Amino acid sequence: MYQKKPWLKYYGDVPEHVDYPEITLYEAVMKTVKKNPDAIAYDFLGYTSTYGRFSEEIDKCADALAALGLKKGDSITISMPTSPQGIICFYAVNKLGGVASMIHPLSPPKEIEFYLNISKSKFALTIDAFYGNFNQVMHATGCKKLILARIPDYLGLIKRVGFNLTKGRKIPKVPADDRVIWWKDMMSGTYPKAPMANMNTHDTAVILYSGGTTGVPKGIMLSHYNFISEGMMVSCWGKLNETDKVLAILPIFHGFGLGVCVNAAFMGGGRSILVPQFTPEDVARLIKSKRPTFVIGVPTLYQALNKNKDFQKTDLSCLRGCFSGADTLPREVKEEFEAIVKRQGGNVKLLEGYGLTEAVTAIMATPLSEYRENSIGIPFPDIDAKVVKMGTTDDIAVGEEGELCVKGPAVMLGYLDKPDETAKVLKKHADGNEWLHTGDMVHMDEDGFFFFKQRIKRMIKSSGVNVYPGQVEDVLRKHPAVDMACVIGVPDKSQISRVKAFVVLKDTSKESREMADELIRHCAEHLLKWSCPREIEFRGDLPKTLVGKVAFNVLEEEEKSKLRAAGEFAG
Repeated sequence: MYQKKPWLKYYGDVPEHVDYPEITLYEAVMKTVKKNPDAIAYDFLGYTSTYGRFSEEIDKCADALAALGLKKGDSITISMPTSPQGIICFYAVNKLGGVASMIHPLSPPKEIEFYLNISKSKFALTIDAFYGNFNQVMHATGCKKLILARIPDYLGLIKRVGFNLTKGRKIPKVPADDRVIWWKDMMSGTYPKAPMANMNTHDTAVILYSGGTTGVPKGIMLSHYNFISEGMMVSCWGKLNETDKVLAILPIFHGFGLGVCVNAAFMGGGRSILVPQFTPEDVARLIKSKRPTFVIGVPTLYQALNKNKDFQKTDLSCLRGCFSGADTLPREVKEEFEAIVKRQGGNVKLLEGYGLTEAVTAIMATPLSEYRENSIGIPFPDIDAKVVKMGTTDDIAVGEEGELCVKGPAVMLGYLDKPDETAKVLKKHADGNEWLHTGDMVHMDEDGFFFFKQRIKRMIKSSGVNVYPGQVEDVLRKHPAVDMACVIGVPDKSQISRVKAFVVLKDTSKESREMADELIRHCAEHLLKWSCPREIEFRGDLPKTLVGKVAFNVLEEEEKSKLRAAGEFAG
C-alpha cells in the first residue's frame, strides 16, 4: 500500500519542504530583482537585460496596458515565440491582476478564434507576421486591441538589418488598423504609473491548454501560487543561482517552456537564454557561444542534437544538468548523448523527468546522484505521489501498475468553465486529500522511484489483451536499422484493434517488404504475439506536436480516415 514519501532518502541536500511565499508572480520576480539587480535576467539573440532593466520593462508595459484599459480580471492572449515581448507582457499582465492565456503563435485562424473566446480575451499580443490570422477572426470575438511586436524590436543594428533583408522581407505589410498598437510605440510612450492590483496568491494567473490530442483543448487554470511553487521546486532541485544559464528552447505557450525554462530560472536568479525558433543548428551554436549550464528538452531535441556535426565538436564542459521530459526517452538517445558529452569534456547524464500541464509542468525528476534505468525519477519537494488501481481511488501495492495520482502546491485550480471535467481528475481520496488523477500508467519501486508505462488513453486492446505502444516502440528501436518508431491501434472488426507500427529507418534505402517482415520477426522474439505489429509502414519522418513529441494521434486519425473512406469505420 501507499508509503509516505520513501524517496526522501535520495534528496541529498535538497530540502523536503520549501517555504513558498503567498504573493503574486510579479512580486516573486521583483524579489529576485531586489536580490540581483545587476545579474542578467535574459539573453535574446545577443540582446541582454539585467534584472533591474527587466523590472523597468515590466513596469513600463504594465503602465501602457493599464492606459489601454486592461484591468484586474481581464484576459489577454499572448501568442508569441520565446521572446522578450512575450515574457515582459506575461509579468506585466500579472502585475495588473490580469490573466495571461498562452497560445502557439502558429495557431490557425479558427483555433485563434476558439482561444480568444474561451479565455474571453479583450487584448492579444502577437508578432506582425501573424496579423492576418488574428484579423480574420477578431470580429467574432471580444478582443478589441491587437498589440503587434516585431522580432527586430530587441535585435542589435547588424542583426536587425540582417533580419529585415531576409525573413523580414517575406512578412506582409500590416495595413492601417485602428485596433493595432505597435509594441515599440507602446513601450516608448508616457503613461501614468499603474499600481499593482490587490490579488490573492491563489487567484488564476495563467491559462495553458491541454493540446487537444484527445479532442477540443481544455483551458487549464493555474494560480500565482502554482507557478511560484513549481518554479521554486525546480530551482531547489537544480540548485539554480545567478551563475546558471538555462537554455529556453521550449516554447512559452507550454508549461515546460514557461514554467521551467523561464519562470524557474527567474525564481532562482539565473539567466534564461531565449530561443525563438528551434533548429539543431541554432541550439548547437548557442551551446557553443552562450555556454548554458542547463539544457531542458524533449527526446526528439536530443535525438536531433546527437546527429548534429557542430554539436559533436562543441566543448560541453559547461553543462551541469540535462533533462528530458514530455515523452519517453529512448535508451539509445540517452547513451549517444552522454557519450558525446563525455567525449567533449562534459560530465553530465541525460536524466528523465515527468510533468503535466495540470501541475504547471515538471513535478518529478531523476536525482543528480542516483540513476535508475527507465525511471522518470522521484517527486520534487512538497509533491506527493502514489499509484492507485485503474478507475478507482484505491491505493495499490509497491511494484503494481496503476494510475499515477499527485498532490501538492503546483496542482491546477481546474479546467476553465468545465466543472464536470475537473471533477473527473481532481478527486478526494480516503485520506481526506484531493489528488490529481494524471491519466498515466506507472509503477513505483520500494525506494519511491516511479516508472512510466503508458498514457492510459494510449493503451491498445487487441483480441482482449492490453498492448502498450511504448513497450512495442522500445523493442522496435532496439533493432539496429530503426531510427524512430510510433505504434498505434487501428480499429479492427475481429481484434477490436490491430497493432500497426510507423517506422523511420536510419537508411531509408532499406525500406522493403523484407525489412518490414524482419522487424515483425524481431518483435516476435521479444513480445507476446498480440503485441506484435500486424503491419509496418515506413515513413521519412513522423508527425510532431507543437513541442516536438511524436503525434501518435495524427497517425491514428489518418488510419481512421482511410477506413471511413473505405466504409469500414463510422467512428
